[in-house]
Order: sequence, then C-alpha cells, then structure tokens
Amino acid sequence: MSDVTQPLRDEHRELLPHIERLRALADGIGDSPRATLQHDVDRVYEFLTHHLIPHAQAEEAVLYPAVGKILGTPQATATMSRDHVEVSRLTEQLRRLRTQVRDANLAADQITDLRRVLYGLYALVKVHFAKEEELYLPLLDAHLSEAEAHQLLHKMADVAHGGQGHSDR
Repeated sequence: MSDVTQPLRDEHRELLPHIERLRALADGIGDSPRATLQHDVDRVYEFLTHHLIPHAQAEEAVLYPAVGKILGTPQATATMSRDHVEVSRLTEQLRRLRTQVRDANLAADQITDLRRVLYGLYALVKVHFAKEEELYLPLLDAHLSEAEAHQLLHKMADVAHGGQGHSDR
C-alpha cells in the first residue's frame, strides 16, 4: 500500500509546532510579561485564522467528501466536521480575549478563560489530527490512485488559499 496522502501527513507535521505553541502559551500565562503574552496570543490567533482554519475548510470541501464517497455516506465525517466547528468557536473566543490581553491587568477569570481556550484548542486539534492520520488517511491511501490523490491535494491547496477547489492542476 502506497502512502499517496503523505503530503497531508507532512502538512500536519509542519502545523504541529504551532499547535504545541498553544499548550506552551497556556502553560506560561502568568509567568511572562503582558507585552510578551499579547504578542504570543496575537501569533497563535494569526496562525489559527490564516493557516489552521483554511486547512480545515479545505478538508471540508475536498478531503471529507472523498472519505464519505469511499465509505458510502457523507455523514461518515460528521464528527470531524464538528471538530472544525468547535475550533472556529474557540478561535472566536480567543479573538475576544485578545482585546482583554491588551488591558493592563487581566482578571483571574480572564486568565482562566484564556487558558481554557488555549488548552481546548490544543487538545482538540491534536486529537483531530490523530483521527485523520489513523483513520482517514490510510483509507484514502488504500482507495486512491496517485493521480487521484494528486488532484485531491491540489484542490485542497486551492481551497486553503482562497480558491473554490475546482482547479485541475
């Protein structure tokens, strides 16, 4: 069996250090100066909105329909889609908390909320990636030709970069 989905595994590997920053940032809240905290929160927010969420949108538009077709039902990926909804919800909470981080002193409940959101995102995305790599990617490896996988990956890249996923590169 060929790993025609290796580029997706590689992409996950490239994203993981950014995911680890979520945990490290949550761990360090209260130990770093406010300016550092603000900078780090801004960085993880930008990562989420400019990299992770577009990656999730590409999965929704291209990857999950392919998995659903192989499994014979589009509902096969519903739980994974729900993970994406939760990532977006937590990212929106982080956006609101960013403005509070700019305040001179964070209240104890704001610190708790910030940690909760960061740890929640960290755990959710780590498990999500593991499910894809352990369940969906082997399924695609077993059922897609190299040409089909190549087309799928290009469509995902197109969607992630603002296209509609209909290019035939």
